[in-house]
Amino acid sequence: MQKSRVKKYTVLHKRQQGTMDQTMKKIINISLGSSEQDYEFKTNFLDQDFTVKRIGTNGNKTEAWEQLQRLQSKCDAMGVGMVTDDLHVGEYKFESPETQKLTRVVTRVPVTTGARVRRLLQCSAIRHTQKELGHYFNNNKVLFLSGMANYEMAMLMSEYTPNLKFADSVIQSGLPTFLKSISALELYARGRYNLNKVSPIDTEKRHIPSLPKVKKHLVGKAMKDSHVVVGKCSDLRKYGNLENLADKTVITSFVTDEDFEFFKEVKVNLAIDVSPSVFDQMVGVSVLEAMILAASDIPADELACADIEDIIKELDIKPRLLHPTGEFRNIKRFAFVIHPLSQEYIRNVTPIPKRFAHTQLMNAVEKAIAHAPPMIYSEVKGIKSPCGAEAEGWLITVGGTPKEMLSHSPEFTYKRLLAASKMAEKLGAQILGLGAFTKVVGDAGVTVAKRSSLPITTGNSYSASGALWAAADAMKRLKLVKAEEGKRIPAKSMVIGATGSIGSVSARLLAMAFDEVYLAGRNEKTLTKLKNSILEDTPDANVFITTNPDDQLGDMDVVVTSTSGAGKKILDIMKVKPGCVITDVARPLDLPANEVAKRPDVLVIESGEIEVPGKLDMRSIQLPDNVVFACMAETIVLALEGRFEVFTIGRNTEWEKVKEIYRLGIKHGMKLAAISGVNGAYTDADIDKVRELALEARKTWKSS
Repeated sequence: MQKSRVKKYTVLHKRQQGTMDQTMKKIINISLGSSEQDYEFKTNFLDQDFTVKRIGTNGNKTEAWEQLQRLQSKCDAMGVGMVTDDLHVGEYKFESPETQKLTRVVTRVPVTTGARVRRLLQCSAIRHTQKELGHYFNNNKVLFLSGMANYEMAMLMSEYTPNLKFADSVIQSGLPTFLKSISALELYARGRYNLNKVSPIDTEKRHIPSLPKVKKHLVGKAMKDSHVVVGKCSDLRKYGNLENLADKTVITSFVTDEDFEFFKEVKVNLAIDVSPSVFDQMVGVSVLEAMILAASDIPADELACADIEDIIKELDIKPRLLHPTGEFRNIKRFAFVIHPLSQEYIRNVTPIPKRFAHTQLMNAVEKAIAHAPPMIYSEVKGIKSPCGAEAEGWLITVGGTPKEMLSHSPEFTYKRLLAASKMAEKLGAQILGLGAFTKVVGDAGVTVAKRSSLPITTGNSYSASGALWAAADAMKRLKLVKAEEGKRIPAKSMVIGATGSIGSVSARLLAMAFDEVYLAGRNEKTLTKLKNSILEDTPDANVFITTNPDDQLGDMDVVVTSTSGAGKKILDIMKVKPGCVITDVARPLDLPANEVAKRPDVLVIESGEIEVPGKLDMRSIQLPDNVVFACMAETIVLALEGRFEVFTIGRNTEWEKVKEIYRLGIKHGMKLAAISGVNGAYTDADIDKVRELALEARKTWKSS
């Protein structure tokens, strides 16, 4: 690495003086902190030998002033610790009269509070943590106990999340409201600045009477609602407790053993100490900056922040990432959009008595709910990958059934999905998944992804993977087709809706595994194009196209339906071969319960059910415990992996992404759930019954 200007200046300065001797530099740090933490040690820093001494005055400012005045002749630079820095907020600068009084008494040597090093280390700590822990601060809810004292850090944090909150107005001014943006903080600073010109005030103290208990309650409540809390250790201990700091990340400086024990007691998940561990003895930033000033031989007013930043990079100074509980929980957050699939779903979650659930009333309710704003249906907790990552989130419901969504323009649904995205952003979600029919409407998530501030995925990549995963397992359990390891399955398969997003990928998977695959759709030209594309990837596949799937249904062993017919009849189930496995990927389902009931000798499964790792805690979505739809599982997998990106959108699901999400799912402990149909999960007895009926029906079955 190129040497900093500081080192070059130092060497040149000494050569001009005709000497290169290594004289011992002495640093004295006068702190308002406790004298019990005093120390004295020797070290080498920036190719200079140093002795460093700390003298604590236990909060006695008069004693600190006297020590600074008396000892300045006995050292090369001085640090002043545990005092208020001069603050820079936007275009406004605030000077602390008490700090100015202490520093101005030192006239013979450089003196510093460490403000410049502190600001640089704060920003460096944020960047380091964000990279080291994988997009750690993305859309976190961050509370600054003093935004004015941490303005540069807040500006950097705003690059990762818009969810910032500042307690300056509550703690300093006794007001009952928080500042919720950088612009609000700057406006507040402007007011403080104008007030300060009329009558100088201490920026650390409140000047409007307030009730201490009320203030503590407000700050504590804000802490509990946040993911990250930024503040001095003294303030964290003043306002924090087990209820509002458990599982939180705190960003602070100079964490003592006593502070660490407090963080351990209140179960803080991660404590980021921006004060680095450069020496065996922990020192504050005022000491570090004083040592830089002494080593550089550059006048303090000429030493630029860029020079100090060069030194920090050259020394590879990193923050301390402390885990008070002994186990770091890397929790990622997601949101997933659901909606009622029919009037029956609405009746299940609303207090409408069955005797009033007649068609006319339910039609009116269905229309009204479609216009309702998004709501939180459930919190989701308890997901834990075997890799150690954790995920939690929210199910957000929009009210429209597929029937209502289709009766309006796509923009009607887009608006509600974007409102759900904004709600998810405020909750702190880092990625948003679209479920059921919301991923079908319009351009299948493309417009929503462009307009949303959160990354979007439809989950179609994992839905395609889950569909074939379930079909393969079902065939294995039915034992009607004998397959040899490493060879194609001697059976025929069909994809209805083959040119669609999930259908095209399902077709590619089937072409790799089955003797024959039929592509069914309405447009022969697009079917031919898909066939040719499949043959490029799998030249030895037997691929056929058809615009009349009913003609071949009687010969199929596996059928995948992947349409957006929204209630239209897709196939004649009476023409299906006994023992056929039908995997219904469509949402809403292509085969309703009354159709499935006609063929007890056929196994109709709803693809997409995935068992998640951990112990899932959420409101029922009418699936077995610990089981979610594949599209939701994709959102969870991306969250666990820290892949906060637009993954699957549009109608052309990418084959590479299907393979990738399957691999990531296996990595994070995702498993195929119990095979489920329209009436719930199939038991072994249920599958044995289908097999028994199929074998009996095949004795007289004739394909059409």
